[in-house]
Amino acid sequence: MAKIIVDGTEVDVPAEFTLLQACEAAGVEIPRFCFHERLSIAGNCRMCLVEVKGGPPKPTASCAMAVKDLRPGPNGEPPVVLTKSPMVKKAREGVMEFLLINHPLDCPICDQGGECDLQDQAMAYGADTSRFAENKRAVEDKYIGPLVRTSMNRCIQCTRCVRFSTEVAGVADLGAIGRGEDMEITTYLEHAMRSELQGNVADLCPVGALTHKPYAFHARPWELIKTESIDVMDAVGSNIRIDTRGREVMRILPRMNEAVNEEWISDKTRYVWDGLKMQRLDRPYVRRDGRLVPATWSEAFAAIAARVKAAAPAKVGALIGDLASVEEVFALKALMDRLGSKNIDCRQDGAALDPASGRATYVFNPGIAGIEDADAILLVGTDPRHEASVLNARIRKRWRMGGLRVGVIGPQVDLTYSYEYLGAGPESLADLAGAGTFAETLRAAERPMVIVGQGALARPDGAAVLSLAAKVALAAGAVKEGWNGFAVLHTAAARVGALDVGAVPGEDGLDVAAMCAPGALDVAFLMGADEVDVAPGAFVVYLGTHGDRGAHRADVILPGAAYPEKSGLYVNTEGRVQFANRAAFPPGEAREDWAILRALSEVLKQTLPFDSLMALRALLVEAYPHLGHVDEALAADPAALSALAQKGGATDKAAFVSAVEDFYLTNPIARASAVMAECSALRLEAAAEAAE
Repeated sequence: MAKIIVDGTEVDVPAEFTLLQACEAAGVEIPRFCFHERLSIAGNCRMCLVEVKGGPPKPTASCAMAVKDLRPGPNGEPPVVLTKSPMVKKAREGVMEFLLINHPLDCPICDQGGECDLQDQAMAYGADTSRFAENKRAVEDKYIGPLVRTSMNRCIQCTRCVRFSTEVAGVADLGAIGRGEDMEITTYLEHAMRSELQGNVADLCPVGALTHKPYAFHARPWELIKTESIDVMDAVGSNIRIDTRGREVMRILPRMNEAVNEEWISDKTRYVWDGLKMQRLDRPYVRRDGRLVPATWSEAFAAIAARVKAAAPAKVGALIGDLASVEEVFALKALMDRLGSKNIDCRQDGAALDPASGRATYVFNPGIAGIEDADAILLVGTDPRHEASVLNARIRKRWRMGGLRVGVIGPQVDLTYSYEYLGAGPESLADLAGAGTFAETLRAAERPMVIVGQGALARPDGAAVLSLAAKVALAAGAVKEGWNGFAVLHTAAARVGALDVGAVPGEDGLDVAAMCAPGALDVAFLMGADEVDVAPGAFVVYLGTHGDRGAHRADVILPGAAYPEKSGLYVNTEGRVQFANRAAFPPGEAREDWAILRALSEVLKQTLPFDSLMALRALLVEAYPHLGHVDEALAADPAALSALAQKGGATDKAAFVSAVEDFYLTNPIARASAVMAECSALRLEAAAEAAE
């Protein structure tokens, strides 16, 4: 630690801190445009100038000088930094005057208005007149894709977007050309950005040069009600803020959570909101004479009750989709228990995960933040760039620190960092249980990590592959005192929570494949399960939000609430329990899923023991106490992995495939989104061009 005096306040800070960070630690706010804590230092904007006593007789860029570079006073006194001296004030006002020479007066029509760093700093350091009479510099707007809108006349060349795309996203789409006043930020050949995290550049832009294209000219920030929530587009559980106006979701932005998503979110998380308005189910439907026709809630419940009453308990089953909250899953399981049915499954893709084997066998044990502690990572049957983009950025962050070796068994794709390709299927994984170059790397590592994806588990030999992966992890020393490096990477937001409450077949119960077989069920309840095909013959009750595959197959449709329209608990891939607040209300006659199940249970003469969401949540936490630890990822018992490794089983030779075919179209909300459809079409077009 080093001592430094900032405006008369003495503070102890790490010697590696920049002066800007040291001033922040002393409680002094330093204006900046180019500096960002998660990006490399550029020193472009010069807005962060401070005065260093005993230093050069000129202002110093506080972002580019470290505390350790300062000289002590003549008698060994701590260095003195001034942030409010006349020199600093005059320097910052001069910098602001330069920045505003070419900046257009677009504030009334700029989407950044009200949230603009330049506006805020101009209030503090701007002048009411300009000494420059020359024409303003004009720059042509660039097309960089359907997600980010450019107004490059406003650009102040802070290069935050360039550094983010290169360093964090790992896709060097953006760069600078030209010098001086001819400098421009561009994609060089004017093509759409190719990163799954590109929307973050608009958040980083301190002016209105880059804004969110789907949100353009829709609303002003002071019109919006802001609600903290959790993302369900993947299993990372990114912390988000949902902004609404009236009953309408207007935009989705990231929230800071160092343990989960830092301050980034994927493009699907950010721009899927237009899908909340399209193809919505807003009233009950009943199939009559082969067609779905609108009905009342009473008619829909009566139709379901008649079919359930006529069916044997063994012929009733429930399938749980990927976006359900834990409370809804718990309520559906309670209803199935009261009906006497053991046929319930949350694993739409057929993944070989069983809560009876122990929680450590199906969660990301080291935690997402634990990736930064790993020194060797083995990826088995997963493409984290498209299955969990924010988590992949964390792996890239660790890779950029140096000293990390990554091995891949499965699809050979661009992960934005270099890796050793070890093979395509289980045979290559079995080789790592013995000798081999990467096997030795894992054994030599202090904190090795084995990440198993759903592409390795959602196949007939998935249980054997999971056991083999656990065996490799144990052989490599990935499970030891103080470190559990065995990690299962999920793709469904509902999966871990549903496994936690035991939403899998009971004794002699049918799993998802058996329930979808011809003649297996007389009545099938689908809670947002749109990735399965129930065979003809079964009476299908679909409880969901969109007119997707499940709704087309349904005999009765019960309209539910989408994730911004309800409160609930979600458990992410690392087992972290997180709470999502309701930001809007369901359309029309749609209701929250737990309320629908409670009302239906009464009609079925199997009344569930709760009348409110709080009562339901109390029952849930009473049955599963760990779900009451919100924003905590409780460590699972690693002893379960030893038993898992001993199970063994026969594996086939088929190569692993990614669990995600199209990053932009993985769930009903995304498939209803016009923005996601445009992104998907561009992805296919780019893939076709690459193939040529």
